[in-house]
Amino acid sequence: MIENFPPKFAWGVATSSYQIEGAAHEDGRGVSIWDTFCATPGKVVNAENGDVACDHYHRYPEDIALMKELGITSYRFSLAWPRMFPNGDTQPEQRGFDFYNRLIDGLIEAGIEPVITLYHWDLPQSLEDAGGWTSREIVPAFVHYAESAVAAFGDRVNKWLTLNEPWCVTWLGYLSGVHAPGRQSLPGAIAAAHHTALAHAEATRAIKAIKPDALVGIACNMTTYRVDDESNSELTDLRTLMDGQLNRWWIDAAMYGMYPAELVAHYGADLADVVLPGDMAALKCDTDWLGVNYYSDAFIGTPKSDSQPAGVPGSPHPFPQVFDGTPPEPYTDMGWPVTPNGLFDLLKRIKDSWPMITSIAITENGAAYGEGPDETGNVRDDRRSQYLAEHIQAVGKAIERGVPVDAYFAWSLMDNFEWAYGYAKRFGIVHVDFDTLKRTPKASARMYQELIARHNELNSVGASL
Repeated sequence: MIENFPPKFAWGVATSSYQIEGAAHEDGRGVSIWDTFCATPGKVVNAENGDVACDHYHRYPEDIALMKELGITSYRFSLAWPRMFPNGDTQPEQRGFDFYNRLIDGLIEAGIEPVITLYHWDLPQSLEDAGGWTSREIVPAFVHYAESAVAAFGDRVNKWLTLNEPWCVTWLGYLSGVHAPGRQSLPGAIAAAHHTALAHAEATRAIKAIKPDALVGIACNMTTYRVDDESNSELTDLRTLMDGQLNRWWIDAAMYGMYPAELVAHYGADLADVVLPGDMAALKCDTDWLGVNYYSDAFIGTPKSDSQPAGVPGSPHPFPQVFDGTPPEPYTDMGWPVTPNGLFDLLKRIKDSWPMITSIAITENGAAYGEGPDETGNVRDDRRSQYLAEHIQAVGKAIERGVPVDAYFAWSLMDNFEWAYGYAKRFGIVHVDFDTLKRTPKASARMYQELIARHNELNSVGASL
């Protein structure tokens, strides 16, 4: 399964700040849009929030030790913007910077490479009050934040991601309203789609101006779309629009300085109103690597009488008459199908469609299953072990076909706050008891540990020959 992986392949795990840190009201941290969203009745399952989460803010040494034990070589985590700049302005909170300095130094001491995501959705509430991602003023604010982070941590951190899943920021936050800030506006979502793309480009240039050798990328949630009937032009045309909205918008912007033509026409004046002279040229930037967050394929079918479920990857959208096809079984606890071949197809598609991308990382891949400790204290999550193994095998197959994948990050290191689902969905390879905060590596963590050890063993033998 792992013979195709190059010797220096990075085996990682990923988390995000709001989902694990807790300490929401400590050391000067400001209010984020997720604090506000969680406090809004009816927005989050059981009215839960990230006030404590996994308490990683205090327990990070334990979590680093767990990663080291598992053989993890790279840790992708995000910075909490409101922890570093409580009001989203230029006034820093040194205690926030100090926390990330301690975390970074601890990772390096353990032999684990830190990979930083600048924005994984916890926007300072003050910036949202000023318009959030629908406002053009968010771009210079984000650039200042990025510059400050690189100036503080760039002596030890070389791999950076500007934004995590800007599609979710845009469409879940500003159109469907199922994520913070909970707005429902098509013009607002289109503005956010443009401003996130522009922010990536401007921040990339700003980071490289400070640290020319920094490797800067963006993490996009992507899928392979399947239609029920390839001869149905309505469905295939719809696939083109949805593919452009999810898979191509931010990549085409960074690589070519353009948006998919079908979407430019579809969005019309709503997009034209927010694109200023010079913007399209400014979108193109030297993006060093692409982060791919993949969970499952998405399925488009013929019209049905029932409305489409909210949990299907690729929803929501600004297109009329969209209906879901029937995904194949089995499903994860999110209701998503298990489709590892779709990851292989997606990686091949990236290589063929954007040949200038020479470094790809699977920045998120995992599954929600609810197994907890049994009577012996062990967590036997065999379905997750199989899911991870099959998807890693798909990555290896893609590498064999020449796709430049050089890192894999399992989502997630540990069970955590799963956004609007609260604590109801468990993605971790480490079980967290949310009453005691005890960490227990699951069977999937041990499988991953053994896989990494086998990779190291093969390369050790190869190097000695």
